Amino acid sequence: MKTVEVVAAIIKKDDRIFATQRGYGDWKDYWEFPGGKLEAGETREQALMREIREELDTEIRIDKYLTTLEWDYPQFHLTMHCYLCSLVTETLHLLEHEAARWLSKEELDSVHWLPADISLLPLIAENL
Repeated sequence: MKTVEVVAAIIKKDDRIFATQRGYGDWKDYWEFPGGKLEAGETREQALMREIREELDTEIRIDKYLTTLEWDYPQFHLTMHCYLCSLVTETLHLLEHEAARWLSKEELDSVHWLPADISLLPLIAENL
């Protein structure tokens, strides 16, 4: 099975985290944490900052490494490195997603998450 290695930004502002809704692919309309695949020669942190610029046209600060999770999807194995982040630039523009929301701890279950991202919710709730 193919392995896909990605980075994800858990962007925190006050007592909320930023979630985005996919606008394409097999998992269209599911919610996720923004981020994406590493490119050759990039560190995880460089990849995360690049992906957030490409997806949200904004700058983030990586505050701390949160966890790495492993998840088997039907077509591939996912390795996702997750980082707690904050915004450097307050303006966000959705360049690849169809919707986004700031979610409080109580609202984390209010969207239809990708399966791998669901497994992060207890850890994220601890950090809100």
